[in-house]
Order: sequence, then C-alpha cells, then structure tokens
Amino acid sequence: MPVVKALAWSAVALAGAVALGTVALARGEALSSAWFLVAALCTYAVGYRFYSAFLAARALQLDDARPTPAHRRADGKDFVPTHRWVVFGHHFAAIAGPGPLVGPILAAQFGYLPGVLYILIGVVLGGAVQDFTILVASLRRDGKSLGQMVREEIGPVGGAAALAGVLAIMVILIGVLGLVVVNAMFGSPWATSTVAATIPIALLMGVYMVHVRPGRVLEASLIGVALVLLAVAGGRWVDQGALRAFFDLDKRELAAAITSYGFVASVLPVWLLLAPRDYLSAFVKIGTVALLAAGLLWVRPDVRLPALTRFVDGTGPVFSGKVFPFCFITIACGAMSGFHALISSGTTPKLLERESDARIVGYGAMLVESFVAVMALLSAAVMEPGVYFAMNAPAALIGVDPAHAAQVISSWGFSLDPAYFTELTRSVGEQTLLSRTGGAPSLAIGMAEIFSRALGGDAFRALWYHFAIMFEALFILTTLDAGTRVGRFMIQDLLGNFWAPLGRTTSLPANLLASGLIVAGWGYFLYQGVIDPFGGINSLWPLFGIANQLLAATALALVTTIFVKSERPRFALLTLAPLAWLLSVTMTAGWQKIFAADRHIGFLAQAEYLADQISQGLVSPEKLRETHALIFNNRLDAGVTALFMFLVAVVVLDAARVWWRSLRGPAGVARPLEAS
Repeated sequence: MPVVKALAWSAVALAGAVALGTVALARGEALSSAWFLVAALCTYAVGYRFYSAFLAARALQLDDARPTPAHRRADGKDFVPTHRWVVFGHHFAAIAGPGPLVGPILAAQFGYLPGVLYILIGVVLGGAVQDFTILVASLRRDGKSLGQMVREEIGPVGGAAALAGVLAIMVILIGVLGLVVVNAMFGSPWATSTVAATIPIALLMGVYMVHVRPGRVLEASLIGVALVLLAVAGGRWVDQGALRAFFDLDKRELAAAITSYGFVASVLPVWLLLAPRDYLSAFVKIGTVALLAAGLLWVRPDVRLPALTRFVDGTGPVFSGKVFPFCFITIACGAMSGFHALISSGTTPKLLERESDARIVGYGAMLVESFVAVMALLSAAVMEPGVYFAMNAPAALIGVDPAHAAQVISSWGFSLDPAYFTELTRSVGEQTLLSRTGGAPSLAIGMAEIFSRALGGDAFRALWYHFAIMFEALFILTTLDAGTRVGRFMIQDLLGNFWAPLGRTTSLPANLLASGLIVAGWGYFLYQGVIDPFGGINSLWPLFGIANQLLAATALALVTTIFVKSERPRFALLTLAPLAWLLSVTMTAGWQKIFAADRHIGFLAQAEYLADQISQGLVSPEKLRETHALIFNNRLDAGVTALFMFLVAVVVLDAARVWWRSLRGPAGVARPLEAS
C-alpha cells in the first residue's frame, strides 16, 4: 500500500478508535451524538476496506472470470445480469426491514453502550460476513436457496430441519412485524390514514409502470414519492375532519386490517402491488436514512441516556431479562440477521453480473443496515430517559395517565415532567404517546426532534413525526407482504408433495389456500400480541430475536461446512466464531424464556402464575376468557421456542458430523464456497 494511503487509513482507524473510546468511557459529562457517527463510519470503512477485502481475496477467492448464474442461466426473467449498484439497491430494500429500527430502541433500556458496541463489532465480524459468504455460496450453486444448500452440503436430515425452521421462523417474524405497526398506529387517525394511502399509491404506480408508461420506473417512483408526501400532509386534515372516525382504530381493528392486507397482497400479481411498493420504499428508505444522518451531523444533539442503566440486572420495564443474552437477541438485525440469508440465497445471486460485485452487495449493504441501527439507537438516546420509558413501558406498569407514569418512572431513577410530556404529545398531533411499546413511535419522536431542529422548527414537528411513522411503516409492510408471499410459496412447495395441483403457483385456488394458511399463522401471533396486557413486545420480540438469530446460526453452520469441505478448511474459523457466539446467546435466551422461574421472563412461569390467579378467584369474570387465552399463548410460545432450538440443534449437530468426517478424511478438493 502506498505511503499516502497507509497514512490516510491510519488516520481513519485512529479517529474511529478515539471516537469509540470516547463513547465507551464517557460518564456523566455531555456527550455529543457526533462521536457515535464518527465511530460507526470509521469502523465500517476499516471493516469494508480490509476485512471484506481479505474475505474476498483469500477466503472466498472471488474470480470475475467465473460466469455467474445471471450469465449462465440468463432468461430475461429471474436470471438477469444487472449493474451492481442496481442490485445493491434491490438487496438493501429487501433486507432493510424493521429490525434495525426497532431492536436497538428496545435494547436502549440497558443504556446506549451495550447496543452500540454490539452493533459495530457484531456487523463487521458476524452479520456482514454471513450475508457475504451465503451470497457467494449461492452464487456458485446457480442461485440455490438456503434450504437447498443445507440439504446438499450437510444432508437430508439437516436440510429437512432447516426447511421446517425457516417456515416456522417466517410465521413468527411476520406476526411481530405486524404488532410493531399496530402499536405505532392505534388511536392515531393521522398515522393510519397516511399508511393506508400508500396502498392505492402503490397500485397506481403498478398500473402506471405496466400499462400507462411501461418501463418508466424512475418516473413512476417520483410520482409515488410526491403522492406519499402529500398523504403525510393530508393526514392532518383527516385527523381534524369528518374522516377521522374511519381511521381512528383500536389495536384489534388494526390487527384485522393488517391481516386482511397481508392476504390480499399475497394473492395480487407482483407487478400490481409488491413491486411498486418495493420501488417506493427503496426511495423513501434511502432518502430518509441519508436525511437522518445529515440531520444528526447538523444538529449534533447531546446523548441523554446513560451508558448503562440499572436494568442490566434483568428487571427492565420494556422487556425482562439480563443484558446477556437479551440485549443481543433484541438488537438482532442491526448486527446479524438470519432473514438476510434468505435474501442472499434468493433473488440477489441471480442478478449479480460479476463475482466481485458480491463484496459491495453482500458485505456493504449489511454495513448500511447497521448504520440505520446506530441512528435508531441515537434517536432513543438523545431523548430524555423519562420520555423514553413513558413511551416504551407497558400500561400495565405505568398506567394511562402522565402523572401516574411520572411517579412510577421516578421510582426507577428517572424524571418525567407530566406537563412536558403532555405538550410533546400535543406537538406531534397525537392523543397519547404513553405505552407506544415497539420502538417505532420512539424513533419517530427522535427523528421529529432532529428534523424540526434542522428544518422548519417546532411548527413542523407533527409533520415530521408522521412522516417518520410512514417511513417505518413502509419498512415493515414491505417485509410483511414480501414475507407473506415467500411463505405462500414455501407452503405450496410443501402441499405439492401431497397433491400436485396445490403446488402450482398459477392456480388461484391453490394460491388462496396457501395464502390463507400463512396469514392465519402469523395473524394468530399478531392477535396474541394485541391482547397481551404487557403490549406483546415483552414476550414476542424476544421470541422474534431468538428465531431470527437461530436462522443466522443455520446459515453460518452451512458456510462453515462448506469451508471445512474445501481445500483450505482453516477459513472455517471465520464463520465458526460468530456461529459459536450466536449459539451461546440464542440457546441461553431460549432456555431462559422457557424455564426461567421469573414469570416476567419464562413463558411457563407466566402461564403457571395466571393459572394460579384463576384458581384463587382473582380474575374477574369479564377477563376470564382473555386470561385463558394468555395461558395457552404462553405455553404455545414455550413450545415454539423449544421447536426452534431443536431444529437448529439438529442442523448444527448434523453439520458437526460432516465436519468430523471431512477433517478425518482426505483433504478437500473444492475451492472455497464452491460446490463440492
């Protein structure tokens, strides 16, 4: 490396080390959010420049002379050679779900330090490595899916367990995403009407691109963005006018609406709703992330959340459990995400023009998602801690009145001014912000504060708040409708083994049946969260995190197996290390969620507590049916968690069998991540 470049990169590394040291060691004094941004950007730059380059050149041996599936199997439909920046945009839009927006905000109850350290270290050494290596593995196997590769490389037992696990995890994932939307929009006609407006806007874009102006993607997207911004502004008129009653929905009504939307979106042609929504959300996502980063750099608000809170001991009000392992399964997608493995072995490998493009797409896009997680964490960290806990603690703990909430929160060591909180609620055009558990409203408040200070002042705070809610809802609904469609395909593949017509994706009755089954699955978990007196997030988000991280463990077990079977098995350590970390975190969290004696943590302990309440006659008759449902749901959650743990254990143990056999036998002959 030339001397000038070496000095420049040394300066970047030094700046990142100083910024990260400042973030980690600051105690009590004012700490600017700019330190977090410098630490993150420098960490990403060094990780991409050096670690991803090492992976590409030494471990994976990327070779542009090797034809990609997009060239070998070009069909103009699924396999299409595409410019790397176009693929980057597609891949980022697909992987950038709500996880990096919600998880870090929920984990902020432990303080900012555990979250920011895990996000930065985890993504460079784990999350981006998983995305990159799975993408290359699929790229060298004609774009095969994660389940197919597990079956071929590990064996039929591990492959069957992986396929079953992926489908079950998809059900949990989509249900929790729906719950986040419900908790963000219930009782808010402005937010509900704005998000509802994005559906006809997407339909209009689909018709425009296919029938009115075929192929004019940019043109349609610009029209769509303009209409979305108009919908955000028009939401105030809906909130204050005669239409308010149509959009002022409670949690159960919103859950029914979202479930119905998921069913319809799964059946409609891709070009009519799913594709235009992806285009629209890609523009909004990338533009808003860039705007938020610029706003943070411009305003540079001080961080008010302490580095560590008292809740590292496991008594947190947002969710229960100690910082290990629950901080890490809560952050999940901001550092590592098993869902990404489905995308990296889905459409993305079928589009890459050259093998070298996998580096910027696989490793680079995950770094960008991690940066979103850092900004989400900062949005929570720059608000007053009392406001954060008032918005995220369940009503069962803090009540429904700001004055009562202030008393409870003060007992935790944080102050909340009821008058200030009431004025904050009014300033963003809401009726209440108490117990908006789920992270989305907290991020919206943080974004509104930053944007209003940079652009427009307090008069635009309500507009920015509802723009942020719309932005988050687009993130979530894009994943929800795409995930529902993928789940429908998986169910049809399964049903097709019993009766061939049920597996035909061109059959409307088969599509309706499979869509109904997948929606019924995730819709049940959504309803379970809606009726939970603790908001659902307390129980379902840890379940989501465990499921997501166990899926990542499955992906890392696959890549480790491929490395072990290659001619240079020592590179298996690069994926074995994050695999060992994930297994230690998720298996510990899973065990505690099932068997912990503390009812705030353990599913079975909570079910037993509620059963005792009924037997002692302490449950009122009108709450009896709901309590029985809660008992069943907690036992179901325990069973689902045990199932996830069992399936992943089967995959990993089956993989270990292959490792042992390969290392004891003759040296491998396959190149790294090449089909053996």
